[in-house]
Amino acid sequence: MPATGTISVTPEADLPSPASHESGASLVSRRAIAQIVRTAVSGSYGVTGLVDDGLLNGSLVRLGLRPPAILVRLHGGIRVDLRILVAAGVPVAEVARQVDSAVRYSVRQAVGREIAALTIRVGGLRFEAAPMPRPVEPPIAGTDPPSSSEPIPADAGASGSDAA
Repeated sequence: MPATGTISVTPEADLPSPASHESGASLVSRRAIAQIVRTAVSGSYGVTGLVDDGLLNGSLVRLGLRPPAILVRLHGGIRVDLRILVAAGVPVAEVARQVDSAVRYSVRQAVGREIAALTIRVGGLRFEAAPMPRPVEPPIAGTDPPSSSEPIPADAGASGSDAA
């Protein structure tokens, strides 16, 4: 039984009932640690999501056909496996280092324990397409193009700019 004032991390199946819980000790479940990890990952630079994001991937995880994006095991210390999606164009190794640092820091601050093993797998790159610019409409035949109120200078020197 943990000493008074300590935090112990135990598997959910082995959690004692509140009546048998020692006063002054805290128990943290795998689900709570997974939520801490999810929050840390979602705030990390370059991470666009987790692999189980979306309806299809979430369904495959629930059916046991695909591993979850965050897997927390508590035997032999806190062990976390992550599957993330990285934004295309950013350095993948730098994103992985950032995620590692953020997850370790968040768990240490929230639970007071170090992570024994953290595995980060990049499940893919996500390409976020920029919105397409509006097409320029061709002028209608027989109309003049819009004119500005200022005349266009004949040369750059007459414009008053300092460009050479």
